[in-house]
Amino acid sequence: MSDRIREKLQILADAAKYDVSCSSSGSKRQNKDKGLGNTGNGICHSYTEDGRCVSLLKILFSNVCIYDCAYCVSRRSNDVKRAAFTVQEVVDLTINFYRRNYIEGLFLSSGIFKSADYTMERMLQVVKKLRLEENFNGYIHLKTIPGASPEIIQEAGLYVDRMSINLEMPTEEGLQKFAPEKNHAEVQKDLGIVRDRLIELKDERKLIKTVPTFVPAGQTTQMVVGAHSETDKDIILMADRHYKEFKLKRVYYSGYIPINEEDKGLPMVGSAPPLLRENRLYQSDWLMRFYGFEANELVDDEHPNLDLDVDPKLGWALRHPECFPVDINRADYQMILRVPGIGVRSAKKIVSARRFAPIRIDQLKRMGVAYNRAQHFIRCVDSPKFAKEQQSGQIRQHILQAGQSKYTQQLSPQLGFGF
Repeated sequence: MSDRIREKLQILADAAKYDVSCSSSGSKRQNKDKGLGNTGNGICHSYTEDGRCVSLLKILFSNVCIYDCAYCVSRRSNDVKRAAFTVQEVVDLTINFYRRNYIEGLFLSSGIFKSADYTMERMLQVVKKLRLEENFNGYIHLKTIPGASPEIIQEAGLYVDRMSINLEMPTEEGLQKFAPEKNHAEVQKDLGIVRDRLIELKDERKLIKTVPTFVPAGQTTQMVVGAHSETDKDIILMADRHYKEFKLKRVYYSGYIPINEEDKGLPMVGSAPPLLRENRLYQSDWLMRFYGFEANELVDDEHPNLDLDVDPKLGWALRHPECFPVDINRADYQMILRVPGIGVRSAKKIVSARRFAPIRIDQLKRMGVAYNRAQHFIRCVDSPKFAKEQQSGQIRQHILQAGQSKYTQQLSPQLGFGF
């Protein structure tokens, strides 16, 4: 690798680390004609402390950008080193890194230089060369450039496993304040292009035996959290709308990182993003996707922000004491899923096992139920009498204290604390 390529890689890999939407699950692209790579059922990968995915070559094509988004390190007015790969350089890096077993796929994004179509065309050339000339069958995630032509987006979808495009800010107000050259309507138009094409191919598949593979791992989006005064309600409702309207695979939440001290409109949050809030948003997202919760059950006008002390599922249970206790041996699957301390696997085991005999406490523990948490919300054959006079505040305090005690016990031997 030449010094110039090494310098480009250092600049453009570092600039790409702020994009967290690099999950690589869901694709089933198979190797053919003795090519390179095989996505199988997705790539198992790990993350570095700053969020980079180490099993994907995660880079920008260029960090030159015509936009001046206040929260972005690659913004036009920022005084940083600029660099850009050529199409062949990205292809060569991907193939050479793969052959050395450094990576299993490519995550390619870019700043917008000259125009959206000009940038998107070069990224399209990269993926076409990899697929058609290098016979590369590994995983490819391509970031869609907002405002690119539908024809380019649709052609790119034939060669990649996943596409994504960032909403940037959860509210239009925040977007206009910090990125006035962008708008949500343009992003949603591009999301709609991929969604509509996926629907068309699904319908064609019913009539035609072979149809082209198009974005088999679906599409995702990302929002910056904490740069504006939006509430968790604004964020969750926006995510819920896009899940339902555009059939997204994932919505990613990226805690705001202060990289622009000159703009006084941006909050100063120290050197680290608000990770706890980001975590609560991901937990809420999980509840909507896999536990049957609606967005307005997690946040509403009375509770516009998630409780940082307890997870959203426990928070909902504490706000709805009328729904508990749940009889484990009689309640339906969806209601069991709503019990704090019971996950999807445990709920399925409970529903399956109770057909043969009533469920007892020791069985729940063996099924993986977090009984110390769940005991306040359930009833089974040998449960002690449920204390109706126990208030939500008491339950909350008990669970928080138990959690702190458990954490302390785990750390004490390692850190030498004499508790």
